[in-house]
Order: sequence, then C-alpha cells, then structure tokens
Amino acid sequence: MNIDKRHLLNLSILIPYLMLSVIGLIMVYSTTSANLIREGSNPFYQVINQSLFWIVSLAAIFVIYRMKLSFLRQAKVIQVVLIVEVALLVISRFFEPVNGAHGWIRFGFIGLQPAEYLKLIIVWYLAHKFARMQPEIRTYDYRALTKGRWIPNHLNDWRLVSLLFIALVGTLPDLGNATILALTVVIMISVSGIGYRWFSTILLAIVAGSTALLGSIWALGVEVVEKIPVFGYIARRFSAFFNPFENETGAGLQLANSYYAMSNGGWLGRGLGNSIEKNGYLPEAHTDFAFSIVIEELGLVGASLILALLFFLILRIIIVGIRARNPFNAMMALGIGGMLLIQTFVNVGGISGLIPATGVTFPFLSQGGNSLLIISIGIAFVLNIDANEKRVLLVEEIERTMT
Repeated sequence: MNIDKRHLLNLSILIPYLMLSVIGLIMVYSTTSANLIREGSNPFYQVINQSLFWIVSLAAIFVIYRMKLSFLRQAKVIQVVLIVEVALLVISRFFEPVNGAHGWIRFGFIGLQPAEYLKLIIVWYLAHKFARMQPEIRTYDYRALTKGRWIPNHLNDWRLVSLLFIALVGTLPDLGNATILALTVVIMISVSGIGYRWFSTILLAIVAGSTALLGSIWALGVEVVEKIPVFGYIARRFSAFFNPFENETGAGLQLANSYYAMSNGGWLGRGLGNSIEKNGYLPEAHTDFAFSIVIEELGLVGASLILALLFFLILRIIIVGIRARNPFNAMMALGIGGMLLIQTFVNVGGISGLIPATGVTFPFLSQGGNSLLIISIGIAFVLNIDANEKRVLLVEEIERTMT
C-alpha cells in the first residue's frame, strides 16, 4: 500500500534535532567570534561555515529519508563505502597534522575528517553483518559471532574489519575517535542478540582494562609513555588528567581553564557571549571544550537543560531501536543512539576531569561541520527506519481490519 512517508515523520526526534542545531549555531558564533575579531577577520566566518554544513545536512536528511531501506542494506553499497573510507584514512596521513593528529583532508577552506564519518559507517556495517547472522545468534549465542575462532582468519571477518579501522584511526593518532569507535563496536556486539551476560563481561573487561592502563601510566610515569613514538601528545593528556594544575601553562592548560570556566558560570552563568575563558585563555574553546563555555555563559542550569534536550533526543532514538522488529533497523537505531551517548560522555568526562581529555567534540554545540553532518545523517537513518517500521505496522493493521 502506498503510504506517504510525510505522515510518518517522527517529530519527537526531528524537533529536538532542529532545536539543538540552532542552539549549536548560536554557541559556535559565541565561541568563535571574539578570536576572529582579534584576528581582524569576519566574526561570522565560522558560523557561516557551520550553517553551510547544516544546510547540506538538511538536504541529506531529506534525501536519505526518502530512500528505500533495501538500498542501504545492500552488501555492495556497504563494501564501496568501506573501501572509500579506508582510502580517505590513508590519504589523511599525507596532510598536515591538526593538534598532533593526521585526521584531516583539506582542500582550501573545505576540510574532511574521515574518522568522523567512520563512527556511523561502523554502526552501519555491523548492523548489516549481525542482522544476517540472526538465525545463528539465536541458536549459538556469542559463538555465532566468532564462528568458534577467537582469532580472525579471513578478511571478511567483522572483528578484523573493526580492528583495522580502530587501528587506522588510533595511529593517526586520534585517541578520542578511536575510543568512540571501540566503544561503539562494544555496543553493537551487545545489541546483536547475544546473551546479556556477555555485555556484563565486556563491560567489566573495559573497566578493568582502563583502570589497569591508568594505573600503569601513573606507576611508570608519564615521561616514560611520552617517549613512545607517535603517542607523546597522548601522554601529555594523561599528565593533565592526573594533575592539571601541576603544569597549568603546559599540559594542564586546557583542563585547568575548563575548571575555571565552569566555576565562573555558577548556577545561572555570566550571560550569552560574556565568557572570559574563550578570550585566549582556553584553547579549543570552540571545539573540544565548547561545553565548558556553555556552562560559563549559561550556567549549570542552562547547560543542564541543553543536556536534558540532547538526552531526550538520544532516548527517542533508542526507543525506535527497541520497538523495531527488523534486526537491521533495531541495531542501526540502537547503534546511532549509543554512538551519540558515548560521544557526549567522552566529551563531558574529558572537560570535567572524569576521564583523560580525548579531543572529542560535543554533539551539535562544538564548531565542526563534519561532526554535524554525520550526526544529521544518523538522524536521517533513524527517521527513515522509524517511518518504515510504522508503515509495516499500519499496513498490517489495515489488512486485519479489512479481513
């Protein structure tokens, strides 16, 4: 039956997305305009750039929402996307590093960040793989994912593909996105249909491994880790995590000033545009530490309302996944919701000192067109999935009524 998708649009996801996007544009202007004015540049430059990405994002949402999900499930389409992503990650190694990581491909004022796109691609790929394995998973549980082998022995093994991408991103080196990728893979494994006890085991292993890593770095000393090739800048971030005020003008500069920003904000904030720390004191105030400026300007109350709106959006996405009857649809929605939740946790944890800073942007509020675009594409996937699930239920209800 021909049911127009326009009538099946999930406004409880679209409206929070639009609200957060607009708030994000406002905060991008607030966090970037002061530095641009000091440089003698157009104060609207970054917000215009972000707005252009948002326009492209809205167009992408419209196109993807109208697409048939059967096209997105085709193995050849996913294979082409994976090959292109590998090529982009390799090419990015030949461009100048940004903040110590070779994660950007730049053509004039346009920049692509392949690692950002990979976060959604890995969800898409694993949802496709695990959906095709559902009969085996129902019968053999986790053994269906490993095929009885703990070590992958062919190139099409999802574990080998996942490890390859995480390794490529980690050697850029981009610790933040590599961490998000690894945790996203864990989420996809957890929602694949295996027994819940495996999720508990994996979670315990992650906590134990993270504790052991931090303990080892603390015991050996950051100076030892800093001598390891490529990972020197990561060691400096661990140094800031252990004691940001010990080297407040060096490794601890960002985290210490992030604390100052949050302290300045208090309950109600200094007012929109009135941040002190963004005026040259807090590096990356418009990207990694944008939420610190949000707290300084809007206070704990304003920042909490934005977090609540973001968590509401994530919850609605997860609910779509829980309600979906098609395995691919369910895992795509749950993976996208989990990816957003992880990115939020990693960013807020980094700016507050709960975990080492990883250079991960805050969804919507940080300046970064690539991040906004990939979030928008993820939202488009979920809207399409929700509409298709509703259509199937509606058709079944109509058929029952007619019979």
